[in-house]
Amino acid sequence: MNFEETMKKLEEITEELEKGNLDLEESVKKFEEGMELSRQASKILEQAEKKINILIQKEDSIEEEKFEGEV
Repeated sequence: MNFEETMKKLEEITEELEKGNLDLEESVKKFEEGMELSRQASKILEQAEKKINILIQKEDSIEEEKFEGEV
């Protein structure tokens, strides 16, 4: 799943939990699923952050530097 799909699924789970129509067992399962999706979304964001190049303007020109976290 990509980031957008992960967030959409998280929203769906949140709505289901907020409705309060689930029994305790189902609520716990949905909560666990939501926590896993949250971890996945964080991982996707961290990976994207590592790919970011920082642009620094120096003496009328723009130079590109690698993001410090990049390997």
